[in-house]
Amino acid sequence: MKIKYFTDTDTLYIELRPADIADTRDLDEDTLLDLDATGQVCAITLEHASSRARIPEFSYEMVAAA
Repeated sequence: MKIKYFTDTDTLYIELRPADIADTRDLDEDTLLDLDATGQVCAITLEHASSRARIPEFSYEMVAAA
């Protein structure tokens, strides 16, 4: 997974897995889903990210299966 934040456009891009994008769908006015040829989500784009998420407070935690 890769997460990129573009300060110049206030865009957050979350790549769940690398894949060729076959289709992009609007989830709402500021959220885009990139789909592969089988319809699986491979990336999410959030516009106006700083007002929708606390970008400077980003944290990551991997939880092991019990």
